[in-house]
Amino acid sequence: MIKRIKVGAGSCGLAAGAGAVRDYLKEHITDIDIVDVGCIGHCYAEPIVEVETDSGSYFFEHVDVSKDLVENIRNLEGPSDFLGRPSRKDQEHIKVTALAGHIDPESIDEYIANGGYSGLEKALSMKPGDVVEEVKKSGLRGRGGGGFPTGLKWSFLAGKDADQKILICNADEGDPGAFMDRSMMESVPHQLLEGMLIGAWAMGATQLFIYIRAEYPLAVKHLTTAIEQVKKRGLNKIGDRSVDFNLKEGAGAFVCGEETALIHSLEGKRGNPRYRPPFPTDYGFKGYPSLINNVETFSNIPLLVREGGETFASVGTEKSKGTKLFALAGDVQYPGLVEVPMGITIGEIIYDIGGAEEGSVKAVQIGGPSGGCIPAELFDTPVDYDSLRQLGAIMGSGGLIAIGNNRCMVETARFFLEFTTRESCGKCTFCRVGTKRMLETLEKITGGNGTEEDIAFLSDIAPKIIKGSLCGLGQTAPNPVLTTLRYFENEYLAHVRDKQCPALQCDALVDLKLDKEKCIECNLCIKNCPVNAISDDYIIDNDTCTRCNTCIELCPVNAIERVNQGVKSV
Repeated sequence: MIKRIKVGAGSCGLAAGAGAVRDYLKEHITDIDIVDVGCIGHCYAEPIVEVETDSGSYFFEHVDVSKDLVENIRNLEGPSDFLGRPSRKDQEHIKVTALAGHIDPESIDEYIANGGYSGLEKALSMKPGDVVEEVKKSGLRGRGGGGFPTGLKWSFLAGKDADQKILICNADEGDPGAFMDRSMMESVPHQLLEGMLIGAWAMGATQLFIYIRAEYPLAVKHLTTAIEQVKKRGLNKIGDRSVDFNLKEGAGAFVCGEETALIHSLEGKRGNPRYRPPFPTDYGFKGYPSLINNVETFSNIPLLVREGGETFASVGTEKSKGTKLFALAGDVQYPGLVEVPMGITIGEIIYDIGGAEEGSVKAVQIGGPSGGCIPAELFDTPVDYDSLRQLGAIMGSGGLIAIGNNRCMVETARFFLEFTTRESCGKCTFCRVGTKRMLETLEKITGGNGTEEDIAFLSDIAPKIIKGSLCGLGQTAPNPVLTTLRYFENEYLAHVRDKQCPALQCDALVDLKLDKEKCIECNLCIKNCPVNAISDDYIIDNDTCTRCNTCIELCPVNAIERVNQGVKSV
């Protein structure tokens, strides 16, 4: 018997058409509850519909508005899973995201029915200092990128004697392609609020702020609803005081991921970092002691308190405990939100979870634009803070991009450095000017004008930018360049010595070649070339061609290809 129908209506689902699917189902199925849920995790399969029955769940992927969908739901014969890989909630290691995509994000009753706010109830039965000790025992480290021990950080604020203590959640999530925090806020907003309320009790905080990206309207909507529900239930009464949540929508500056820059923005100032010390736990928002953790860190807290610090620490490695969320993207079969235990290898994520074919991926970019590129021969490296740092990468907030064999590593480094250069606040000379000079050098190399001296320049200036920058943006911006130089120097040398791009990605170094023996003279390439670079006798003028690849994409017989310059059209 069908209990209810759930439509994956996170931002990714809605972008794929989940809203229309939900409306259609509600119009044609009126005797069964149909609810929106958040991110189910399988972004590659959106829109997704889950049908809950007494004996299990059906998952329908890539659904559209059709009578077939209604008939398939009506004629279920037994539990089945149509997803390309097992449902996230059925995997044993899933903890933090266990309720994501499983419950109605706007129902506090459903959250409570699934164990919600039991962690807060337990925390309130403990002394504040004992809660801090449990967080210390857990070994939880900040999931925002730095990996600082959370319990130790909490003890700094807990030990302060002040009229006001400020607790801030960094929900800005500035890494391009990262969506872990967005998914949690859209799917289980009460889990974040519960974690912050536990933190308020443990550290004596009097004001709670959530600094969230303005580009996350659905997350803002669900958090606003959840905050109203918390106030109505009186759950914001912590001991002998009530604490209020304040939502601040940020403008999306990457540098505001740095603590002091975020605080400046929260105060209405320009988001520039400042020197530390004093640290925010000594002098933060409007001079009051303040503490910042990100969404994923706070979302771990209810689970941690419920099961106890020692049980939490039983998952992971010696110095990296618990699980980690990743936004898995790039050249994999199953991109999406994944939660994995610390200590899992990179290869297990890429091949076993992501579904990439063995040998099809040459590297991963881990840690966002400030992370590093790790080659395939090191995919047996465990995913933990210290192992990744030894390879020149960082955990970051959880961006993980698989880079296929057809990608240019020099262009990859240029792409990420372009982002960090643009996002620099400009306060530090080394960051403002140094990253710009590095970007210009990479553009010179990918443009076919590079020399071996340019490679030496990149190796020389990168450590200076790291040492001379005030905040984490500049201190990590050279990582993609340094790691690609370290592991893929041969690609740099091919660009500067041979004036060739091994991956055929750099437009300035490649030509387009049309094979007349394969050509069927369908005229699609000629008709659709935006710059008229293909003659009536099917010859490509590479001086006119802009390398837009339109002709390659349209050719029905694959008669056109990119080749390194010097190969003549036939």
